[in-house]
Amino acid sequence: MMSSMVSLTGASDAELMRLHQDGHEEAFGELFRRHKDRMWAVALRTARDPEIAADAVQDGFINAFRRADSFRGDSPATTWLHRIVVNACLDRLRKIKPTSNLDDHEPVETRDYHQSVEVRMDIRAALDRLPEGQRLALILVDMQGLSVAEAAIALDVAQGTIKSRCARGRSAIAQDLGLSP
Repeated sequence: MMSSMVSLTGASDAELMRLHQDGHEEAFGELFRRHKDRMWAVALRTARDPEIAADAVQDGFINAFRRADSFRGDSPATTWLHRIVVNACLDRLRKIKPTSNLDDHEPVETRDYHQSVEVRMDIRAALDRLPEGQRLALILVDMQGLSVAEAAIALDVAQGTIKSRCARGRSAIAQDLGLSP
């Protein structure tokens, strides 16, 4: 085993990954402590459900722990973790079937709120009709605020592919919503 003399708090993420790969028992724990809140935020924005997000973060970190040898260091460890957590969210979301009927809910009397919900539902439906590549690119870039470069790494495609998927996706949504001629 690696010496416990190694200072984990001062180590970079890449160094922690290398230490973990080399069998240091506490290195991955330090990575977890550093990035659990950020990965939680990513999962919550992706899944939009705290229970699914919590499960996806857990799945993601377990997968990252087990597959640490797949980390090559070409990108930051946070980008690698981000990809794993987003994929865990998407896997969980694909397995879910709707469990409630909209007719079961009480109507809201506020017109503005109703219109806001309708707009969000229309956008979500238009987003759901996109091909998966366009939908994921838009979620990562437009909804989660990742840069094109970060989204490209997370989805393992070229930056130009992310740009074109976003452009085509935005155009398709605008046309679907009747916002373009």
